[in-house]
Amino acid sequence: MAVHVYGCNHIVIEVTDAKKAVKFYADVFGLKMLQGGEGAAWCKLGEHQFLAIFEVERLQPDRVKHFGLMVRDAEQIKEVRRKLTRKYKLKMEPHFRCDFRDPWGNRIQVGDLSDESLVWLLPYQEVQKAGITFSKPSRARQGKERQDA
Repeated sequence: MAVHVYGCNHIVIEVTDAKKAVKFYADVFGLKMLQGGEGAAWCKLGEHQFLAIFEVERLQPDRVKHFGLMVRDAEQIKEVRRKLTRKYKLKMEPHFRCDFRDPWGNRIQVGDLSDESLVWLLPYQEVQKAGITFSKPSRARQGKERQDA
């Protein structure tokens, strides 16, 4: 029998202060707390996933490991960037639209639903419910079309 993966269930980050991390992720992304589970805290991510926050004494930052979160549109990305840079004084990763390291060094990449190349990441029904339509080619598809020409 072939294995069928339905998606990602959860991601885990390490922090030195779980209470502060929960407040940070609730403020920047509006994440809601869940009950129970392994780790210091669980936050709901979308319909079927969660973020597990583990409190550790000493952080060991990674160089390239990261996870991506999806927001609705470019306006929400602007709001995330504004809050990260103004309120939290965090620096955005260069050469990326909305990549940053949280106060504990975890790297997060934020994308939005307007990029058609990202639709495969979401259940089609959720995209329909969000009212997302694609009237122009995505930047990724435009780049491929240029390469093919």
